[in-house]
Amino acid sequence: MAPPAEAPNYNSYAGRPTHYCNDAHGWWQALTPRNLLLMQDQETTDNPYASKKSAYYALVLLTIVYSFNFIDRQLLAILQESVKADLDLSDSQLGLLTGFAFAAFYVIAGIPIARWADRGNRRNIVALSLFVWSFMTALSGAVLNYTQLLLVRIGVGIGEAGGSPPSHSMISDIFPPTERASAIGFYSMGVSIGILFGFLAGGWLNEYFGWRVAFIVVGAPGILLAIIVRMSIAEPIRGLVEHRQVLDTPVPMMEVVSLLWSRRSFRHMAMGAALNAFAGYSISNWIASFMIRSHGMSTGELGTWLALTIGLGGAVGVFCGALLADRLAPRDKRWYMWLPALAGIICVPFTASTYLVAGAYTSLVMGIIPGILFNVYLGNTIATTHGLVGLRMRALSSAILFLIINIIGLGLGPWSIGMLSDYLAPSLGIESLRYAMLYLLPPIMFWSACHFFLAARTLREDLAAAPQ
Repeated sequence: MAPPAEAPNYNSYAGRPTHYCNDAHGWWQALTPRNLLLMQDQETTDNPYASKKSAYYALVLLTIVYSFNFIDRQLLAILQESVKADLDLSDSQLGLLTGFAFAAFYVIAGIPIARWADRGNRRNIVALSLFVWSFMTALSGAVLNYTQLLLVRIGVGIGEAGGSPPSHSMISDIFPPTERASAIGFYSMGVSIGILFGFLAGGWLNEYFGWRVAFIVVGAPGILLAIIVRMSIAEPIRGLVEHRQVLDTPVPMMEVVSLLWSRRSFRHMAMGAALNAFAGYSISNWIASFMIRSHGMSTGELGTWLALTIGLGGAVGVFCGALLADRLAPRDKRWYMWLPALAGIICVPFTASTYLVAGAYTSLVMGIIPGILFNVYLGNTIATTHGLVGLRMRALSSAILFLIINIIGLGLGPWSIGMLSDYLAPSLGIESLRYAMLYLLPPIMFWSACHFFLAARTLREDLAAAPQ
């Protein structure tokens, strides 16, 4: 619905008297100076995150939750050679277990949970989801066959589906737009921190106690953390930091899908992110098996190496990439896409070298640069997606982005590597995994970078057309 003819078309409060405001549905409602004063007063008196201390506490705690998400997800990667030997599995079965089966239920559950988060209490959803996936991770240590392990990993996927979209939405309501990519970039370090501890704890626990104990020890603490989340952080007020009012009417799902799909920048950005994730998940799920098979490394030493290169390095990359984008964006919003594109191009030769060199340590050193740069895209794409939609669309928009990322990246990535490795095994033996990764991953990263460059072409226009 168009605003009245006499109404100035302001999309924010901008520090001046604003007579009308366009909400997430495109409906116009009158705002008086008195309403503006009431909103400003609410921001200082009712906002549970008025102080930086409370805002950063919530951000750190949500980041720890996200770390547990990836500890529980990544743990199987360092344990899978032991699981494979114990349960007599093929590479295709392992790829399905860590890839498509997990991703399918992760994204299927993610959409209704995100719809719930756009209407309900996001803090409670995060706490409940953390409890479910932690319990299922611990239960993984008690399985007796492949079917049971597949079922509990599906349970982990369903639980983890309720972690990120509600958290993204909360962060976007705690921090203003000028700090949003940095805040989500900090949160996204949970991916790398989780990989770090997943490799480190899983590698050493497996070496000394076995893979079953590793699952139980890593899964149990998340149950306690779920209680801490429920008791110690508050549900943020939607739209308060942006001085925007939110109606109680939920936004239809197809309206959000239609809005995102109508933005050319989102289509290219989502595809670039999905292809980047294809390479990233493939490496994080198979690099341990490659190093064990082709270079004969033990899980303890290898877990330490991968914790530092992929875990610590990835944390630095995702946070610094988002922080740098926030610093450069005032000059040109396209830096949100240019940075992941440049990171992807730089990764290509180093990724190929990882599988071409002969020595184990040389291979690990070649993986340092990709380990740092693989996740640069993450904070930038989530923050940009939130900038393209309305307030009650954020959790769902994250879920839609993650659906694309996880079906292509997590679903097809590890599974494709496993199937190609099995196909090459008759001729290449234990080196089949090396060449499966070499043939697929460098071209995929180059393809990803091209999509990020294409997304940048229409990004400024699409952000300017976002509903308010």
